Amino acid sequence: MSDPGDVYDSIRDEVGKVLIGNEDVIENLTIAVLTRGHILLEGVPGVAKTTMANLFARATGLSYNRIQMTPDILPADILG
Repeated sequence: MSDPGDVYDSIRDEVGKVLIGNEDVIENLTIAVLTRGHILLEGVPGVAKTTMANLFARATGLSYNRIQMTPDILPADILG
């Protein structure tokens, strides 16, 4: 298994190529991904939440799916 510090640096560097600034957010997200924590990105439109999620998925080799929430969506619509 790879050294966690190297994995951390690799993810942070890869995401940092696209997202300039937000180092604290990138650091916290990287730690959450490595510790299998849960992540909730909140913010007004246009602050790169979707881009950040997509970048982290690509940097870690994980899958990425986006769900557009609507008032009438049910849990079964997401979980099947």
